[in-house]
Amino acid sequence: MKIGILGAGFLGRAMATVAKNHGHEVMISNSRDPRTLISTAAVLGCALGTAEEAAKFGDVVVVTVPFSNIDALPAAALDGKIVIDTCNYYPDRDGQIEALNSRSTTTSQMLVAALPGAKVVKAFNAILAKDLETDGKPAGAANRRALPIASDNAQAKHVVTGLLDQFGFDPVDAGALADSWRFERAKPVYCIALDRAGITEGLAAAQRDVELPHGSWRH
Repeated sequence: MKIGILGAGFLGRAMATVAKNHGHEVMISNSRDPRTLISTAAVLGCALGTAEEAAKFGDVVVVTVPFSNIDALPAAALDGKIVIDTCNYYPDRDGQIEALNSRSTTTSQMLVAALPGAKVVKAFNAILAKDLETDGKPAGAANRRALPIASDNAQAKHVVTGLLDQFGFDPVDAGALADSWRFERAKPVYCIALDRAGITEGLAAAQRDVELPHGSWRH
């Protein structure tokens, strides 16, 4: 499978590494001149391109940019694409976004509005980059870590569920994008290592107006 990655931060690089390790073709990009990523692409062993080129390249495209940058994504190039949304809202970084502060929408629903032709799947946002590279285990392994997933598109969800499993994690279906708030920043399963039962319990326990203490998920 060809995987395009929009964003070359910690998670983008981790996604590229894991995808390459599982035999996928990868193209990585950032918001600046792609030549700034020459050494990064060489280390990762992946192709390098602009955001539009990476979007066109991928059968699946990973969006891993600061949430405040979603309106700058190449929407036309992402039309019809399966888009994995790894974005999280951090007000200190992204600025105050009233629609999210009031809980009237979710980060993924806002991404859908920015990319109306894309098949958006919320996944891989609730794991730290370093854990993505080290915590994966074969299917059936004891204490295998689980990760949540949500989408309004059944076919896209099926494809990304397969990637989660291939990368070493038990997928847990959290429902539609309207329910994806249950594993956004500061919710009980956000970046916490849990098995399938723990993720299922944590998703059910999440409360829309209750957040974990800031940074408690960093370990």
